[in-house]
Amino acid sequence: MVAAILAAEERPHQHVTLVESDQRKAAFLATVARETGVSATVISKRIEDVEPLGVDILSARALAPLTQLLEYAHRHLASGGVALFPKGAAWREEVQVALESWRFSYENKASVTDPAATVLTIGGISRV
Repeated sequence: MVAAILAAEERPHQHVTLVESDQRKAAFLATVARETGVSATVISKRIEDVEPLGVDILSARALAPLTQLLEYAHRHLASGGVALFPKGAAWREEVQVALESWRFSYENKASVTDPAATVLTIGGISRV
């Protein structure tokens, strides 16, 4: 929701879809969207139960190991879309493990909150 609010300043007509399986958290996110006027849809389901979304940008924080996140990204990204995944200090190992079953390009940018962590920008996702 923070990204949606920040993006709304630069792109007021941009729509954001949020997926949250916890009903209480989903209700909170819907309230925040309504109160801030952000164009957002909140889907209260598990990500693996959601029909493919065809999104341009997908992000997830503290959800799953990279291999599983790539599965979700592969399902929900539009052609040419990118995934943004904050990852902790073991991100290099996660990338190596993921490369055993996935092909993708990535860039990493150091986290501003943890010098050992990074934010991965991933595209061109396909199964091996």
